[in-house]
Amino acid sequence: MRISMVSEHASPLAPPGSVDSGGQNVHVAALSRALAARGHTVTVYTRRDDAALPTRVALCPGVDVVHLTAGPAHRVPKDELLPYMGVLAEELAASWRYDPPDVVHSHFWMSGIAALEGARLLPEHQRPAVAHTFHALGSVKRRHQGASDTSPAERADLEPRVGQQADAVIATCDDEVDELRALGVPSHRIEVAPCGVDPVEFDTRGPVEPRGASHRLLTVGRIVPRKGMDLAVRAIPLLRELGFDDVELEIIGSGDAVGGRDAELERLAALAEELGVADRIHLRGQVARDRMPALLRSADAVICAPWYEPFGIVPLESMACGTPVIAAAVGGLRDSVVDGITGLHVPPRDPAAIAEAAARLLGDEPFRRALGAAGRGRIEAGYTWASVAQQTEHIYQRLLTRERQQPGQLLEMAQ
Repeated sequence: MRISMVSEHASPLAPPGSVDSGGQNVHVAALSRALAARGHTVTVYTRRDDAALPTRVALCPGVDVVHLTAGPAHRVPKDELLPYMGVLAEELAASWRYDPPDVVHSHFWMSGIAALEGARLLPEHQRPAVAHTFHALGSVKRRHQGASDTSPAERADLEPRVGQQADAVIATCDDEVDELRALGVPSHRIEVAPCGVDPVEFDTRGPVEPRGASHRLLTVGRIVPRKGMDLAVRAIPLLRELGFDDVELEIIGSGDAVGGRDAELERLAALAEELGVADRIHLRGQVARDRMPALLRSADAVICAPWYEPFGIVPLESMACGTPVIAAAVGGLRDSVVDGITGLHVPPRDPAAIAEAAARLLGDEPFRRALGAAGRGRIEAGYTWASVAQQTEHIYQRLLTRERQQPGQLLEMAQ
């Protein structure tokens, strides 16, 4: 198959962990590579955010990344990109007229707008099937972030219409299926394929980064409030009260620096000082991806405590390295992390529960090792990118046999 991926703000070439860059970038890059390994030809379309970028870049054999000009050729925060989706749609349509794909797979709601509009601009006989993955839903974001949600107001109306007009919507977990139905997406057009991990890149064997304390906990991701990094910080003094005073917490990732200052990093540092644990909290910033496996293997547990999480790739990478996960029981984490088997679930926004779960793991090495081994087995059984690509390929094949949707015009609402 000839497959077009559309990922308007999340280029597969961008380093994960930077501003507006994370799991979606990893997902698009890894899925594209795995589909190419199955014999498909993949073109990933993304917005040009640097004037120096070449138009086409080879990601690997069978996968090219194409930079389309839509708006200024510099970084624009993703929540400010909606006005450029019409131009992006026109650029997509122009490319597809010349090189028509069999299937288009868009990622994130604005990519869905551009993909559906691009397909609508084509003659009906050239119109490709459009599958869509949301990665995050505005309805869930608004529920948890309230007034701090920076999404454009139009998202509330446009996002459900993307789901309703796509030929298929690929959810990454069971929780998302329920959310999609609530948005009016017909059940028969909802498919499920999880995120994945490379079991060779992330393995139980290999170098282990040295620790600076008897025990090490780790939390990884974009440094933004909703990721709950502060909950992990608050758990450290509570662990002392539970008898574990030689514990270090490594915080990996970067936030949104404004004027050279990162407000969330500064807040975490101030919180550590206030709680008297600044000597135990290490704000590491971004860590090169090739160093992450050694870092994950060095931890007794990885804490994933977001307020909400559509799926989350970090828990998969941790389990692949044989490290158990302390996971907030939200979203896709309830699917990927099996409570008491590959990690421990905790209620969201509960640092005391995080501390109690960590104490249980730190105090019981055989249990910790059993969880790590089971986590690795779970990855090998169904969460490798090869497995995810096979599931996604089957979804594409089913999609090509269905009667197509007639995409309506979405962009008039964004003008």
